[in-house]
Amino acid sequence: MDSPKSNVPKFTSRETLQASYANLVRISHSPGELVFDFAQLLPGDTTAEIINRILMSPIGAKLFYHALGDNLKRFESVFGEIRLPGDNNLASTLFKGVHPPEKPTED
Repeated sequence: MDSPKSNVPKFTSRETLQASYANLVRISHSPGELVFDFAQLLPGDTTAEIINRILMSPIGAKLFYHALGDNLKRFESVFGEIRLPGDNNLASTLFKGVHPPEKPTED
Protein backbone atom coordinates (compact mmCIF):
# COMPACT_ATOMS: atom_id res chain seq x y z
CA MET A 1 0.00 0.00 0.00
CA ASP A 2 1.32 3.45 -0.94
CA SER A 3 1.90 5.99 1.80
CA PRO A 4 -0.10 9.24 1.58
CA LYS A 5 1.63 11.99 -0.36
CA SER A 6 2.95 14.90 1.63
CA ASN A 7 1.91 18.45 0.76
CA VAL A 8 5.45 19.63 1.49
CA PRO A 9 7.34 20.18 -1.77
CA LYS A 10 10.81 18.78 -2.31
CA PHE A 11 13.40 21.56 -2.41
CA THR A 12 16.25 21.62 -4.88
CA SER A 13 18.81 24.30 -5.69
CA ARG A 14 21.14 25.20 -8.52
CA GLU A 15 24.81 24.49 -8.03
CA THR A 16 25.45 28.20 -8.54
CA LEU A 17 23.16 29.23 -5.68
CA GLN A 18 25.00 31.58 -3.30
CA ALA A 19 24.01 32.51 0.23
CA SER A 20 23.69 36.19 1.12
CA TYR A 21 23.80 37.96 4.47
CA ALA A 22 21.42 40.84 5.15
CA ASN A 23 21.22 42.97 8.28
CA LEU A 24 18.47 45.28 7.04
CA VAL A 25 15.21 44.84 5.18
CA ARG A 26 12.87 47.41 3.64
CA ILE A 27 9.29 46.25 3.15
CA SER A 28 6.87 47.94 0.77
CA HIS A 29 3.57 46.81 -0.67
CA SER A 30 0.86 47.29 -3.22
CA PRO A 31 -2.64 45.77 -3.14
CA GLY A 32 -1.34 42.62 -4.83
CA GLU A 33 2.16 42.02 -3.45
CA LEU A 34 4.69 42.69 -0.73
CA VAL A 35 8.25 43.59 -1.68
CA PHE A 36 11.14 42.70 0.62
CA ASP A 37 14.43 44.45 -0.19
CA PHE A 38 17.16 42.71 1.80
CA ALA A 39 20.24 44.88 2.23
CA GLN A 40 23.61 45.21 3.89
CA LEU A 41 24.51 48.32 5.85
CA LEU A 42 28.05 48.46 7.14
CA PRO A 43 29.02 50.52 10.20
CA GLY A 44 29.78 54.10 9.19
CA ASP A 45 27.99 53.81 5.83
CA THR A 46 24.92 55.93 5.09
CA THR A 47 23.69 53.92 2.10
CA ALA A 48 22.44 50.34 2.32
CA GLU A 49 23.18 48.08 -0.64
CA ILE A 50 20.18 45.95 -1.69
CA ILE A 51 21.43 42.42 -2.28
CA ASN A 52 18.14 40.56 -2.85
CA ARG A 53 14.56 41.53 -3.67
CA ILE A 54 11.79 39.05 -2.88
CA LEU A 55 8.19 39.60 -4.00
CA MET A 56 5.36 37.71 -2.31
CA SER A 57 1.60 37.61 -2.57
CA PRO A 58 -0.24 38.85 0.55
CA ILE A 59 -1.25 35.26 1.37
CA GLY A 60 2.32 34.01 0.89
CA ALA A 61 3.66 36.84 3.05
CA LYS A 62 1.20 36.05 5.84
CA LEU A 63 2.11 32.35 5.71
CA PHE A 64 5.80 33.36 5.85
CA TYR A 65 5.04 35.65 8.83
CA HIS A 66 3.46 32.78 10.77
CA ALA A 67 6.23 30.33 9.81
CA LEU A 68 8.91 32.83 10.87
CA GLY A 69 7.19 33.41 14.22
CA ASP A 70 6.92 29.67 14.86
CA ASN A 71 10.57 29.15 14.00
CA LEU A 72 11.72 32.04 16.21
CA LYS A 73 9.79 30.50 19.14
CA ARG A 74 11.50 27.16 18.52
CA PHE A 75 14.91 28.86 18.24
CA GLU A 76 14.41 30.73 21.53
CA SER A 77 13.24 27.58 23.30
CA VAL A 78 16.59 25.98 22.43
CA PHE A 79 19.01 28.94 22.55
CA GLY A 80 17.28 31.46 24.83
CA GLU A 81 15.51 34.75 24.25
CA ILE A 82 16.75 36.94 21.43
CA ARG A 83 17.33 40.36 22.94
CA LEU A 84 16.89 43.40 20.75
CA PRO A 85 18.93 46.60 20.98
CA GLY A 86 17.16 48.87 23.42
CA ASP A 87 16.07 46.03 25.72
CA ASN A 88 16.81 47.08 29.30
CA ASN A 89 18.89 43.99 29.97
CA LEU A 90 20.91 43.94 26.74
CA ALA A 91 23.90 45.88 28.14
CA SER A 92 24.00 43.83 31.32
CA THR A 93 23.84 40.63 29.25
CA LEU A 94 26.63 41.72 26.91
CA PHE A 95 28.88 43.25 29.55
CA LYS A 96 28.12 41.07 32.56
CA GLY A 97 31.14 41.09 34.83
CA VAL A 98 32.82 44.01 33.04
CA HIS A 99 33.50 46.91 35.39
CA PRO A 100 35.10 50.29 34.74
CA PRO A 101 38.65 50.68 36.02
CA GLU A 102 38.97 52.05 39.50
CA LYS A 103 40.24 55.61 39.83
CA PRO A 104 43.58 55.86 41.56
CA THR A 105 43.33 57.25 45.06
CA GLU A 106 45.27 60.35 45.99
CA ASP A 107 47.39 60.21 49.12
